Amino acid sequence: MATDPGSHGNDTVRPASVSLLVNIDVPDLAAAERFYCAALGLVAARRIGPAAVELLGGSAPIYLLETAPDSPAVRGTMLRRSFERHWTPLHLDVVTDDIDAAVARAVAAGATLEAPISTSAWGRLAPLSDPFGNGFCFVQFLGRGYDALVTG
Repeated sequence: MATDPGSHGNDTVRPASVSLLVNIDVPDLAAAERFYCAALGLVAARRIGPAAVELLGGSAPIYLLETAPDSPAVRGTMLRRSFERHWTPLHLDVVTDDIDAAVARAVAAGATLEAPISTSAWGRLAPLSDPFGNGFCFVQFLGRGYDALVTG
């Protein structure tokens, strides 16, 4: 699904100096595995104990972590986990060459398309949420990608 990381128009991409992985808390590990494999074309690589699975097929591994609703989100705080739709300043953008097909596949797997696909100078964007309340977007770069917005 993902295109070449340099396809967004940035010709100055340097080798990564950090290694990223993605952890997603979910209330039902089996349902989340089915969703993310169907929606994003990922493959379950290994189980890490009874409450975690590693998914591969993207540019970074994704770890689904089964956690109980209303359990403490961060030790020492009053924050509790909620799997209702919620906003967070950090979310995933999944780059695709065919946003229409990606959205159709994700919606068929159980995602919710939260607004119509929009088009701008850099490309197309589709905001979605998974069945567990986590937001993510599909991004399809067009033309020069983000370079179309560079002013200096």
